[in-house]
Amino acid sequence: MDKVTISEHEGVRYLHLGSPWVQGAMRLDQPDQLELLYIQQMMMWQLFMDQPEHIMQLGLGAGSLTKFCYQHYPYSLVSAVELNPDVVRACRELFHLPDDNDRLHVIVNDAHQQLSQTKGASIDILQVDLYSAQADHPAIESLAFYQSCARVLSEQGILTINLLGNQYVHARHVHLLQQTFAAVAWLPESHDGNIVAIAFKEAPSVDFEALYERATQITMAYGLPAAEWVEGLELWMQGD
Repeated sequence: MDKVTISEHEGVRYLHLGSPWVQGAMRLDQPDQLELLYIQQMMMWQLFMDQPEHIMQLGLGAGSLTKFCYQHYPYSLVSAVELNPDVVRACRELFHLPDDNDRLHVIVNDAHQQLSQTKGASIDILQVDLYSAQADHPAIESLAFYQSCARVLSEQGILTINLLGNQYVHARHVHLLQQTFAAVAWLPESHDGNIVAIAFKEAPSVDFEALYERATQITMAYGLPAAEWVEGLELWMQGD
């Protein structure tokens, strides 16, 4: 199991797994905001779904997405699956992750195994950010894994995923997603090697004017740069 290490720089606390690669971050004077750009982009499902009943995070990181969804979606069940119990402890002790309750469940398990144990199609949003210490490619790379993701999603379910790696890693995972989901899109690269993709169990009808209106609502409600997500999706469509 990779060792959890912590660093701080200019008011931001970072979580690592025994390497310099950042696995999550929290600004100390604004612990509830989403600090990293790619983590903000993982929320782009908000453009297409307003009130999910069940949000699941695969890979806890510093707990940012789990905390954010728990805080801002008070009528949603929020689950997170994390293999490393030391990551869970660090999130609770150092990154302000609340204890489990009737709406928040943090499960220590292998992500693929947890999906295999999940009965029915009960998850509306699945956020996937699974990386080992070296963070050069996703920790799980298989068609079977993405098929399991699709199986547990509700009929209008949406997956967002962080794909960190080189262009071959991106292409490999996008291909697996396209084999599994009805529609797949992705944003331009944000950090070095980071792209965030979105996959739909049922292809959405895309009206960019309506998406920009929705983006304005998201920015006002949650403080996220949602118009940039719409711009990124437009760029993807033009280049597809």
